[in-house]
This record gives sequence, C-alpha cells and structure tokens, in this order.
Amino acid sequence: MSCNLAIRKAKYREDPRKYIERVQRWQRENPERYRAKLREYAESGKKKVADRKSHLKRNYGITVEDYDRMLAEQGGGCAICAKAPRDDIALHVDHDHQTGVVRGLLCFTCNNALGDLNDDPERLYKAVTYLDRDDELTALARARALALTTSR
Repeated sequence: MSCNLAIRKAKYREDPRKYIERVQRWQRENPERYRAKLREYAESGKKKVADRKSHLKRNYGITVEDYDRMLAEQGGGCAICAKAPRDDIALHVDHDHQTGVVRGLLCFTCNNALGDLNDDPERLYKAVTYLDRDDELTALARARALALTTSR
C-alpha cells in the first residue's frame, strides 16, 4: 500500500495537471455530490484542523506541534503580555518580515503594536521613554486618567 502511494505521489509531482483536471471534471459533472461532500467535510471539524495545519506550514514553515511547543515554552500566553489565547482565537505567529524567521506567539494587541511601530526597536524604545517620562503634563494626564477610572 505505501509503495503504491509513493508511486502515485511521485507521478503527481511530475505532472499534477492531469490529476487536477480529473478532479475538476468530476466536480463539474457532479455538483450536488460535490457540495454535499464539502458540507460534510466542513461539519466534521476536520476542515478547521486542516486549515490551521496548512496555514501554519504555508505561512510560517511550522507545524501545529511546533506552535504548541512554543506556546508551552512561553508559559501558555503571549510572549509580551502573557495573555492566554481565547478558545476561539489562537495567538498570532510573530515573525521577522525581512527574513521570515518566527520570533514567538503574540496576542492580537501586542502583534498589532509591533506592526504599527514597523518592528523598529528605536521607535519602541521611544514609545517606552515617552510613557515613562515624568514631567508636569504627564503627571496631570495620569492624575486625570486615574480620577476618571476610579469615579465609575
């Protein structure tokens, strides 16, 4: 069985067109059966797993197991704020846009913050410096924000 499968895979890699055309022809000739199979597949839950698996592999070159290992190494949450992923939304795979190297897993907010700062450490440092400044205007803004949040 595995030898036959290996032979079929090799033939497909040589010239996938005829296999793709055969499937497309069947889909055109059997639209009701094709839609039923799509519906059955989506309802089985396998689609979601397959989509996630192929998304991780295609976009970041990692497996679901790699993702799970990274999440465990990060303590089960975002690499920056430690916020755990929701049941319905996984953490984002953060990567260097120049090299494609995966850096870690981030929540939506932290991932967007880095993106908004163009992954520029200097801009990030300036943002931290800005937040940590201790001038009169900043002290007034902090006091006002604190008063607004505690008055509710």
